[in-house]
Amino acid sequence: MTNWSPEIGKQRGPRYLAIADRLARDVTEGRLKTGDRLPTHRDLAWKLGVTVGTVTRAYAEAERRGLIVGEVGRGTFIRERNAEAGLLPAAARSAPGFIDFSRNFPAEHGQSRAIAAALVEVAQANDFATMLGYATTTGLPQHREAAAQWLRREGFEVDPAEVVITGGAQHAMMLALHAVARPGDVVLTEELTFYGLKSIANMLSLRLSGVACDGEGLLPDALDAACRLHSPKALYALPTLQNPTTATMSAPRREAIAEICRRHGVTIIEDDIYGFLAPEAPPPLAAFAPELTVYLVSLSKSIAPGLRLGFVRAPEPLQERLAGGMRASLWMAPPILADVATRLIRTGVARRLAEGQRNEAIARQAIARRILAGATMTAPSYAIHLWLHLPEPWRREEFAAAARRRGVGVASADAFAVGRASVPHAVRVCVSAPGDRGQVERGLGILAELLRDGPATGSPMV
Repeated sequence: MTNWSPEIGKQRGPRYLAIADRLARDVTEGRLKTGDRLPTHRDLAWKLGVTVGTVTRAYAEAERRGLIVGEVGRGTFIRERNAEAGLLPAAARSAPGFIDFSRNFPAEHGQSRAIAAALVEVAQANDFATMLGYATTTGLPQHREAAAQWLRREGFEVDPAEVVITGGAQHAMMLALHAVARPGDVVLTEELTFYGLKSIANMLSLRLSGVACDGEGLLPDALDAACRLHSPKALYALPTLQNPTTATMSAPRREAIAEICRRHGVTIIEDDIYGFLAPEAPPPLAAFAPELTVYLVSLSKSIAPGLRLGFVRAPEPLQERLAGGMRASLWMAPPILADVATRLIRTGVARRLAEGQRNEAIARQAIARRILAGATMTAPSYAIHLWLHLPEPWRREEFAAAARRRGVGVASADAFAVGRASVPHAVRVCVSAPGDRGQVERGLGILAELLRDGPATGSPMV
């Protein structure tokens, strides 16, 4: 526990705000660091000569600002400062030799050559001038046809007329949420979810509520209770290789989730960005409830993030609202990039690139299983990330900070937590992000050493 005793005597205004402001300043200036345990409410009240209630209000304000996190039975700790973004500071990422497992990037395995060749074809085509002009908001017909081809799964057909081409999956998420919800509305999601959703919800003034999960994803009973309690407008879910936990729902679980949403009139926003890695996965939620599911994917993980294309299949009542959001936010996805993607899809190159990404993930997960043997983790053999559960006495923020000091980046569970639910002591490790398998070996070796050795002597672990 730190011996923190802020000087607040000369600050005007409510005492609890003075305490919270001083805490924020001490974090910014480095006097309080990630993982530091703060004094108990009673101890700090005695030091400062204030009531316990004042300290309680101060800590609540600091938690609201994202500065601290409280854990029942353990205490109050300084939170990972970059938890909301889920990303390391640029200075850390650019440090020589730094190995970054914190961002879910696809591996490079020849896609740059394939994309370059497709760009040449686009530039030499007779209709190149068309690609430089304004296109229809939802995408040119040939691009929507290719997108529909990419979206189809066994047991799930897609009509090109249902498709909207967007500027990536996150843009698609924003359009979908804008189409179904208004400021102040509740949107349900997994209790640990993609941090980009948190940013979008904050921008749109939506209220997120986390739903309890197990190893298969969303729990039907918990979802049903949340629907009755909150009357939500939408459910955002990743049923295949969930980010960050890697959970994949079975077909019966998907059918149950779809039926609950149908019964409560809740729109499903299904993010299937990792579905290409699991071809044996059950049909998407959209196959069980097509009339209320906005189904989205992108090419960021399967081919390359720089293409910035998302493909959305939406039920007819929502298509005009999605189109309106496109006109207001981007007008259209870049036709040149959509034409590149169309050529890759039609020739089968896109499918081969996606399969290559899956094969590379399998190779890197094999490295992880070897180096992290004995660690507790969920890591499907074809996933591009793994979910590493930390042994006692490690805490998630302190482990992430210790790894960063050793030149390795991981994403703490705090980045994915929704609301004030209990956050597990775990980190996400993106094995596809480093440039080559040698970096994967070295970075995982450092994580294995930290797991084995435990926190350094004098660390604020309790």
